[in-house]
Amino acid sequence: MKNERLKNALTIIISFVIGGVFTFAIVDGGNLLGGTNETTTTTMGTTCSAKNCTKVVVDESGVSDSVQKVYDGVVLVQTYKDDQLTSTGTGFAYKKDDKYTYLMTNQHVVAGGDQVKIITSKDEEIKATILGGDTYIDIAVLRIDKNDSLTPLPLGNSENAKLGDFVFTIGSPLGYEYRGSITTGHLSGKDRMISVSTSNSSSTDWVMKVLQTDAAINPGNSGGPLFNINGEVIGINSMKLVETEVEGMGFAIPIEYAVSHIETLEKGKEIEWPMLGVTMINTTDLIALYREGITISKDMDQGVVVAGVEENSGADKAGLKKGDVITKIAGNKVKNSAYLRYELYFHKPGETIEVEYIRDGKEKTIEITLSKLETNK
Repeated sequence: MKNERLKNALTIIISFVIGGVFTFAIVDGGNLLGGTNETTTTTMGTTCSAKNCTKVVVDESGVSDSVQKVYDGVVLVQTYKDDQLTSTGTGFAYKKDDKYTYLMTNQHVVAGGDQVKIITSKDEEIKATILGGDTYIDIAVLRIDKNDSLTPLPLGNSENAKLGDFVFTIGSPLGYEYRGSITTGHLSGKDRMISVSTSNSSSTDWVMKVLQTDAAINPGNSGGPLFNINGEVIGINSMKLVETEVEGMGFAIPIEYAVSHIETLEKGKEIEWPMLGVTMINTTDLIALYREGITISKDMDQGVVVAGVEENSGADKAGLKKGDVITKIAGNKVKNSAYLRYELYFHKPGETIEVEYIRDGKEKTIEITLSKLETNK
């Protein structure tokens, strides 16, 4: 009997030992094979575009390595009118020379103000000069005296980014209290065509081609950088969809599009946009058409109706008339006035382009020499 109990006890002990070894092999088997028990790491979206870019490995610490590299290059932007704070946003340093540090933000962050201040990650408050800005690209360039605590951020290329790549933002949602907030997400879409208004009206008059992300973008993030995993700027956060049934749809201006105009803005010059020389009404705006006494076919749900022609403009000289329906610009279809401007602004004042239109039910084509659009800043 005693031998039987001893035998059973030994069986239980041996089972515990074997079970423990088996569990240890599962949990820490790498050490049994001469490995380590370090957490597995992966790289996500590792394309580097900027010079001297260092690829970042993502582990359980998230994007902290990338954040540390770029955190001091992001600032809070405060815009004042008559010494009253009118708006806040985010900006970032992108270059510096012997005298100055240069920053980018959104034009709508600084529009209408007579004074701009930036606040750095080290809580320095610095007056900034607005060198230039443009409503249509929604980019403004600021300049401050050279500041060594502001690190210019490496500029990447959104064209190299892939759908699903990990991205993150640094910004100032809701202003000063939450400045330096980090949000993370993915690149949800590329080449999204978003209709926007360049004025305070509710109607849209411009189309922007943007990047889409599910990283949180809130009021105050405007003008801040959208980074890839390596800490390269691939976009400038500009807007989000604000509807009760929509969640996680933010948009950023591709960085290469902004950079293509930045030199002009640095010099304080206006970007020269072309002009056809017509006032426009969308084919779907029946009330406006009725008010102007214009009748078009009920089947026309796309295109732009000419409501008026400016004297001596390119459109006037080419023979466009009130009531004509523009359907294509330089071979590209125009859905409405916002899309017409989008296609038109690929060209420059002085260029001659083909315009297709419908008059009295017949399709016609003319050539129009574009003049310069006079903007009111």
